[in-house]
Amino acid sequence: MSRVTNRAAAMAQSNNVPLGITLMVLTTFVFAVQDGLSRHLASEYNVLMVVMIRYWFFAAFVIAIAKRHSGSVRAAAKTNQPILQACRGLLLAAEICVMIVAFTVLGLVESHAVFTCYPLLVAALSGPVLGESVGWRRWAAIGVGFVGVLIILQPGMSVFDPAAAIPLVAAALFAIYGLLTRYAARNDKAATSFFWTGVTGAIAMTFVGIWFWEPMTSTDWMYMGLLCVTGVTGHWLLIRCYEVAEASAVQPFAYLQLVFASIIGISVFGENIRTNVAVGAGLIVAAGLFTFWRERQQGRSGQLLAK
Repeated sequence: MSRVTNRAAAMAQSNNVPLGITLMVLTTFVFAVQDGLSRHLASEYNVLMVVMIRYWFFAAFVIAIAKRHSGSVRAAAKTNQPILQACRGLLLAAEICVMIVAFTVLGLVESHAVFTCYPLLVAALSGPVLGESVGWRRWAAIGVGFVGVLIILQPGMSVFDPAAAIPLVAAALFAIYGLLTRYAARNDKAATSFFWTGVTGAIAMTFVGIWFWEPMTSTDWMYMGLLCVTGVTGHWLLIRCYEVAEASAVQPFAYLQLVFASIIGISVFGENIRTNVAVGAGLIVAAGLFTFWRERQQGRSGQLLAK
């Protein structure tokens, strides 16, 4: 076994929760900054071009990680389910495009408030898609979460804007992407899925984004460079986070991205938090945290039964 493999295995077996939480908090902050940069650039240039350039740097990072963990690009790309892996990559690219559109239409605060429902969508769809068991408590939490979504969207109000549903579409795409990732993990390593995510997305976005190329100012090229750096840094921090701590222990702290994004939206873009958005987001976060807690409890019960 190689030194890299030994090191990765040792990291995978560790469970340094304080360090994992710290890395998750840093990850959410970096991703919130990335969203702020995306909002600015997408308000000035075509969304497809912005996402395309972002994916070029992301693909380079993915290839470097794949070579490090698998020894070669060919080894990382090897899979017996290429259609599934390609679909995952396309779904994530589409979700990113839709979410950035939501940033420009609704702002960071409301977009993230709705998007936080994606773990509930994952829980709701894990039964029919993956055959996992979803008990009545989690179904109740899912119901509470979607009440929160309805409070935010206010579908019964005469002033309802259909554009408010854009981040809900992004959440659905990301939930399906997450489910397909879990399904792919039954046969492929994480490095393989990560490789296909970046490369497929980069190829797809190049095909569609290159037709919308626009000249950028030198200042915005600087912002684009920061966008690419934050994207790579955020994913690196996330990888390290899951290497040093169990996902169930750190995942609840991912909701801090909503907090950081809201701070950026208010302080930089002059957004405000409406009462219904605050109440709805609170319900969604509470339901999501309960869902994570239930999954962790069931995981511990399964481990005890297996002993």
